Amino acid sequence: MALVAGVDSSTQSVKIVVRDAETGVLVREARAAHPDGTEVHPSAWVEALDQATSGVLEGVEALSIAGQQHGMVALDESGDVIRPALLWNDTRSAPDALDLVDELGGPAAWAEAVGSVPVAAFTVTKARWMARMEPENAARTARMMLPHDYLTWLLAGRPAVAATDRGEASGTGYWSPITGAYRDDLLAMALGHAPEVPRVAAPGEVIGRTASGIALGPGTGDNMGAALGLGLHPGDVVVSLGTSGTAFAVSEVPARDPSGFVAGFADATGHFLPLVCTLNAARVLTATAELLGVDVDEFARLALAAEPGAGGLSLLPYLDGERTPNLPEARGSLHGITRSNLTPENVARASVEGMMGGLAEAVDALVAVGVEPERILLVGGAAANPAVGAVAATLFSVPVVIPPPGEYVADGAARQAAWVLSGAAEPPAWAEARAGETVVHEATPVAAVREQYAESRVALYPV
Repeated sequence: MALVAGVDSSTQSVKIVVRDAETGVLVREARAAHPDGTEVHPSAWVEALDQATSGVLEGVEALSIAGQQHGMVALDESGDVIRPALLWNDTRSAPDALDLVDELGGPAAWAEAVGSVPVAAFTVTKARWMARMEPENAARTARMMLPHDYLTWLLAGRPAVAATDRGEASGTGYWSPITGAYRDDLLAMALGHAPEVPRVAAPGEVIGRTASGIALGPGTGDNMGAALGLGLHPGDVVVSLGTSGTAFAVSEVPARDPSGFVAGFADATGHFLPLVCTLNAARVLTATAELLGVDVDEFARLALAAEPGAGGLSLLPYLDGERTPNLPEARGSLHGITRSNLTPENVARASVEGMMGGLAEAVDALVAVGVEPERILLVGGAAANPAVGAVAATLFSVPVVIPPPGEYVADGAARQAAWVLSGAAEPPAWAEARAGETVVHEATPVAAVREQYAESRVALYPV
């Protein structure tokens, strides 16, 4: 039995799955924690990866890494890290994003150039921040990588030329999925010069080997990994509820959304992955549960005990600012409070509706660029909360499907590793790789819930 490994190096932790290359059957898995924060030294990822893979890679023949998108890893001429990596959720480059958009000629110019309008999450804006705030570090930067690029490069023995994939590259703001080429001029515009960047490998390409001989795939971004792990089909729209919230679907054509709501990413297979990202997802629920002094199960019970609309309460869940809509300086707020509706049940319900309300608008934005949803797939840690699926069913007009819990980003990386090992033209068509129950909520839309959330948002942030 040939074994492959898939790694998800995410914001909060690293997860690894080892699977049978032919069938996809899970053999073993492991994980290790990452430090919290929006700025992390890459050595912490290396330490966690070493911990998670210790004793786990026995018999593994190929490995791929899917990682958190957008993070900026700046290296000097010797390949040493210059400063801690700025992560996707670091919003300090928000003014730099605005400046870059203006300098190129506006949002439409960026959408045509690279398929996306940069916001603070994008790597190109972090490069501009470093040039503005740390010019000496910017001048020293000889190479720039993304988190998964850096880890793969180290595993490959620090080759002269690093490699990435089109999915991950499409989140930088200086590689175009439309043309399939880097825009060195945009990186130079941001940083002051154009450092070396990883070459974009073909999907399924072997890009190197570890010291022990394990074949390495090009890896990808976390959302692209999840799409590969879920085996998305036309009509599937994924709503992923992790630290951030994302809504995405596989497309045959690149997206160019001048509004900036939809990022026109590429996927890991040669297609495209229009995506909308919100900054606040699962942590909205955990923060509310902590406020109420309850555990996850009691939080779900409280939320389900309230009626749709939470008695008129609306939560704008911008606890860490917001990416979509682009409100990096925003903060969360609770609206419509009365003596009668300020109950634990309504507060719990409003937090779920607030989180999901933003993602329902994200799906609307995907529809506006041509996506035709037939079902919503809810994944990520918060999808396991029974209140989340029930509330989602009131916000969407198509069925809401919750697959068995699993590490779908790591599964996608493992599927890519199996593709690399096989040398085939397409990734393997694994059957259901995760055992467990699939929960289906038929759509029961309650228009007033979305209207209530939208009215509160527009009243406070009319964007």
